[in-house]
Amino acid sequence: MTTLFDPEALREVVMPLLGRPIEALVAALHTELRERYGDHISAKPQWLLNNAGGAMGTMCVLHFSITEYLIVFGSPIGTEGHTGRFWADDWFIILEGEQWAYGSGELVRRVYKAGDMHHLRRGTAGGYRMPDRCWALEYARGFIPSMLPFGVADVVTSTLDVRTLAKTFAIAGRSVVSELLRGKI
Repeated sequence: MTTLFDPEALREVVMPLLGRPIEALVAALHTELRERYGDHISAKPQWLLNNAGGAMGTMCVLHFSITEYLIVFGSPIGTEGHTGRFWADDWFIILEGEQWAYGSGELVRRVYKAGDMHHLRRGTAGGYRMPDRCWALEYARGFIPSMLPFGVADVVTSTLDVRTLAKTFAIAGRSVVSELLRGKI
């Protein structure tokens, strides 16, 4: 599988930006990523609400293809839920705040703070909590379409926010087609 991104390289982009107000951090992160990856990063990323695994946050889609996605995800008020279990690896690089996580049988939580990277390995699942405002750069690599049912199930079964659902599919669809036209799966 050909990939554009490397989790450690993404973390290196994030590290010098930490400590800025989140609005400035996200703007600087977008600029840095556009400089490194060009048109593979959305020129005008849009923010969307996201309900998945019982957690609610907001996300900004920076890149979406069949084999990778890169988003800023978080909440200004905290959230918690199930991580999902995917045919993809998922890295969560904390930009601000804390994420708490645990897996089946873990009796003590793991705590991730600004600059830390939480790796959810393909095929594993757990619980997580952002106890207060928390923002992260999230990178997933694998068969990304397998993640979509998890990403939309809460919308279909609970929130019935069809406007957000339609917007999510429109952004993902346009991005996938754009990447395929560039030769990126």
